[in-house]
Amino acid sequence: MKAKNFFICGLTGWCMEILFTSADCIRKKDKRMIGQTSLWMFPIYGMASCIDTIYPKIKKVPALIRGSIYSVGIFSFEYLSGSFLKKYASCPWDYSNAKTNINGLIRLDYAPLWAAAGLVFEHILIAANPSAKNTLS
Repeated sequence: MKAKNFFICGLTGWCMEILFTSADCIRKKDKRMIGQTSLWMFPIYGMASCIDTIYPKIKKVPALIRGSIYSVGIFSFEYLSGSFLKKYASCPWDYSNAKTNINGLIRLDYAPLWAAAGLVFEHILIAANPSAKNTLS
């Protein structure tokens, strides 16, 4: 995992989260459109840079299946990192009120969103590493 890719994924994840949380304001009819994230989320999103080691092995697989693989990976890391942060009362999310939550740490209904996020990270990592075109594309 390259530090550059970690940084790119951390920033991308922050931006996606801010856009996602501000879009929820539409549902709440909050015209301020305030989005939010946590400093803890930077390293968590940064771990999406692991996609650069997975992608060369699955690049010929259809996008729907790759996205599903990414979704499972993201759920796994979200659960593990959330469990760790929860022990220290530092977990920035709590999905306990969602119907499809597991221990308040993951929401199964977010699977399509995480699949799409994984494909976004994949695309960004390919674009950020043109010299690795043979392995990342």
